[in-house]
Amino acid sequence: MAASCVGEDACMASLTSIIGSDVTVFDHPEVKTVDEWTPELLKIGGAAATAAMAKNLFLKGKKGELCLVFALASTKTDLKLVGAAVGSAAMRFASEENLKEALGVVQGAVTPLALINDKEKKVIVALDSALQTVEGTIAVHPCRNDKTVLVTFKQLNEYITALGHTPIFVDFTAAPAPAAAAAAPAAKKPAPKKEAKKEVVKGETKLGLDVKKEDDFAAWYSQVITKAEMIEYYDVSGCYIIRPWAFQIWEEIKAFFAKKIRVMGVEDCYFPMFVTQSVLNKEKDHVEGFAPEVAWITKAGDAELANPIALRPTSETVMYPYFAKWIRSHRDLPLRLNQWCNVVRWEFSHPTPFIRTREFLWQEGHCAWATFDECEKEVRVVLNHYASVYEDLLAVPVVQGLKTEKERFAGGHSTTTVETFIAAVGRGCQGATSHNLGQNFGKMFDISFEDPSKSDGSKTIPFQNSWGLTTRTIGVMTMVHGDNVGLVLPPRVASVQVVIVPVGITSTTTPEGRQELFDACNALQDALQAGDIRAKADLRDNYSPAWRFNHWELKGVPIRIELGPKEVTSKKLMLCIRHNMERKSIEWADATLVTDIKSELDGIHDAMLSKARAARADQTKTIVDWTGFTPALNEKCLILAPWCGSMACEDRIKVDSADESKALIEGFEEDVKAPSMGAKSLCIPYAQPNEPAESHNCIRNGCTEKAQSWVLWGRSF
Repeated sequence: MAASCVGEDACMASLTSIIGSDVTVFDHPEVKTVDEWTPELLKIGGAAATAAMAKNLFLKGKKGELCLVFALASTKTDLKLVGAAVGSAAMRFASEENLKEALGVVQGAVTPLALINDKEKKVIVALDSALQTVEGTIAVHPCRNDKTVLVTFKQLNEYITALGHTPIFVDFTAAPAPAAAAAAPAAKKPAPKKEAKKEVVKGETKLGLDVKKEDDFAAWYSQVITKAEMIEYYDVSGCYIIRPWAFQIWEEIKAFFAKKIRVMGVEDCYFPMFVTQSVLNKEKDHVEGFAPEVAWITKAGDAELANPIALRPTSETVMYPYFAKWIRSHRDLPLRLNQWCNVVRWEFSHPTPFIRTREFLWQEGHCAWATFDECEKEVRVVLNHYASVYEDLLAVPVVQGLKTEKERFAGGHSTTTVETFIAAVGRGCQGATSHNLGQNFGKMFDISFEDPSKSDGSKTIPFQNSWGLTTRTIGVMTMVHGDNVGLVLPPRVASVQVVIVPVGITSTTTPEGRQELFDACNALQDALQAGDIRAKADLRDNYSPAWRFNHWELKGVPIRIELGPKEVTSKKLMLCIRHNMERKSIEWADATLVTDIKSELDGIHDAMLSKARAARADQTKTIVDWTGFTPALNEKCLILAPWCGSMACEDRIKVDSADESKALIEGFEEDVKAPSMGAKSLCIPYAQPNEPAESHNCIRNGCTEKAQSWVLWGRSF
């Protein structure tokens, strides 16, 4: 609670002396995260709305040393870089008791202003180097999280130094220094010339991952997507280059889903990515839901725009003014459109490639119907298609369900969802959503049609829906199936389903024998490709077979065929199955080759889906008493629990589970950048347990109301 914090008066007095005038204080409800804080500043408006947002990490080293990290909200912080900068190994998040004792504040209220309470100068101060580039003001809490003041970086730095602290600046854009960097001078000697030449000649590179999925999930994920050549980091935070190996997966998803919606009668179109402020402001609830994430264009060259233009965060407000022009009669319905495009959501939370990015690719469908039932039916049909994308294409199991009122799409009537689960970190991830918008947007944008069923000639507002699937699919697939070797691709989206590597070539192999083996590899590739199998013969002679094995395992190719002179002679194929590293031999019969390999690929898909389902089942618990809720959450589980339907209880469950979860402070370091460490409602599953929820009270501690439904709860990306 903000009221339990100390030091506000002292820090304000110190700030006033530095700035030379009274400091303006903005009051607002208590906030614990940047996500909660941002809309409050936007409500205040003016300088507060444009102030730079920052985050604070309070860390503890292995020897008990304490460190306060202050960084821009958009900066990707790395604890290893902090540790290297302050000379402390194994930095982790300090407990709330440590925070209260050292800085006199609670979680959510810690900022450098709280250093006023560090009388003994025990806290090391680490500042993000990027703060020095901020031209305007930075928003900070004055020792309590229900108030905000605005200071320049220069003023903040003066405040810190005036208290007797010497801040350490950390460049978070630099790569973490390897452990060997601090070795004795002898370690700086260049490698022997002969060894360096050998490395160049053989083309050897450090292929493998150097971190395990179970040890550091965030670092593991970053290495997989970069070393498997899926993502390249870009110089705009939160934006990424999608490389061909990943983009082809998106192409397969597009083709799969496009075929399904074409059968439904949905037509593709394209609308501009720009939207005027006046149009965006037409739908109040919708705008408020997206306001913190809207990116605005305010200048063209050196000239200020008279009317700022937004980049679409979604396209309801872009498209619906034109629905009003096109829909006049019942004969114009249904109107069913889809577009494949990009959208921009300038999120302040920590960006994660594919999962949470500022620009992403997606499809968005927008349809209008004469009746609610027709509209709702399409919502569920599309949701089933999304489930099929995940389960039939990506081998990722999903739970279909309805979002709670708190989590539904801003301005809509109801939201349905497919929820995925990342077993390694015990977190859910929203896979795709399909919304019934009701008549809300029709009213705002004057969409109506002449209804022949009305004898008085009055018009009817149509019922609308919208639905979207994004490149998040690729991130979920990677997180669910990847292992400590690298990426594991489901066969149906792999751009290379089968790679053929020649083996058995020795120093005694004649040029004719070598060519004969290469010809056999090419013949096998051609036969598979003719059967609509994406196959590739890797005949590179500047890499050893072992290097190529590792290369394709890292990239996740479902099947590797090792073809040597023995296999050519015996007409047998040696297969290595990527997802379980099983090796098996099959007959090489021309008549059945394609059928046999397709059967293997289908078997791989089924096995990957079954494995993911089993992992989710093992980490899903049904809980009816609050005492078991947080322990199950800390065991990285999804929780199916009864709920009374009250939004107040929903909020309380999130707060209470966060407060009770000490593991979120002492461990699970990859979770620190998530919006909330407590459990949130993921969905109300359509497949409810046989036991009625009404036979239990609400799961919230202290609630005596009867439950209305079973809800799936969990931590979430």
